[in-house]
Amino acid sequence: MRNQRSFSLEFKRQVVEELLSGESRPARLCRRYNISRSIVYHWKEQYGRGKFDNEPTEEAALRDRIEKLERLVGKLTLENEFLKRGLRNSISQPQRNGKSSSSGGTSSAVSGRGVGL
Repeated sequence: MRNQRSFSLEFKRQVVEELLSGESRPARLCRRYNISRSIVYHWKEQYGRGKFDNEPTEEAALRDRIEKLERLVGKLTLENEFLKRGLRNSISQPQRNGKSSSSGGTSSAVSGRGVGL
């Protein structure tokens, strides 16, 4: 079984700062420290987000905000669909039991056909 290595924040920051400064190319860093290219780019992304006790870059902060807002939109969309389904079911429930609605002809407008739901 292969042991997974762990690296200190200081080491990760050093590697990323060396990459960002242009001192070394990614391939050279990977050979020197015996790490994969994907881990270097993963650390670079984390560094941009301020995960290594550094200030996050503006671009990374904006990317985080966009991701949070996208998750919120997804959550609200699911809640909205759930509520629409519940409304449709509650409106059509009395009609299935043979009961008519007391409002007469307004069922089509309430059911969403006339409102754009």
